[in-house]
Amino acid sequence: MSATAAPLASDRSDFRTVTVGGATLGVATAVAVVAFLAASRLVPIAAGARGGVQALIVLAAGVAVAFLPAQWTAARSTEGIAGAAAMGLVGTVVFSVIDIVLLRPFKAYPWTWDAIGGGSTWWYLPIWWMLGTFAAWMGGIVTAAGAAAARGETTLARRALPAVAGTVVVAAIGRLAGVPVAFSAITGGAFTLVLAALALVALARKG
Repeated sequence: MSATAAPLASDRSDFRTVTVGGATLGVATAVAVVAFLAASRLVPIAAGARGGVQALIVLAAGVAVAFLPAQWTAARSTEGIAGAAAMGLVGTVVFSVIDIVLLRPFKAYPWTWDAIGGGSTWWYLPIWWMLGTFAAWMGGIVTAAGAAAARGETTLARRALPAVAGTVVVAAIGRLAGVPVAFSAITGGAFTLVLAALALVALARKG
């Protein structure tokens, strides 16, 4: 008598997977924001230490938001990629609730963005939701393409490595070019651009 291993479930986009994963992602995002705020107050600014730590936190948060949803939905095709994007959206909504209920009342950080929006927080929330959904969507595409190329499961580190390496290169170029924004902002922008480029390459290869 012989037994064969059951294939791993893939492309999970059911309500429970999306909501539980999204809630977890939202809490993780809040933890990353608190860590960023702590670094801005506790890490010395000398020799770029503070900027470097903040950039690392932004990069780690970007990797989590982009690639964890695809891992939890086991994205291999359109269904799993869509589930990852939905999870990214739920994560941003959950973080928004934590932000409004906990962080804002305690004045965790100065809300200069409110001033841009005439004193309102609501103008930037849709942008935040779109960004989180976009990152998870792109991460889902990259994950599905990587799994297809590897003909099976791939680790999170292996999937994220090209995005991380590309971000380091682009962020370093931006820093050397003297882009007039904080290094953490350069890192976040570089990660988003590199992730989108990797997704486009994956789609082009598939096509």
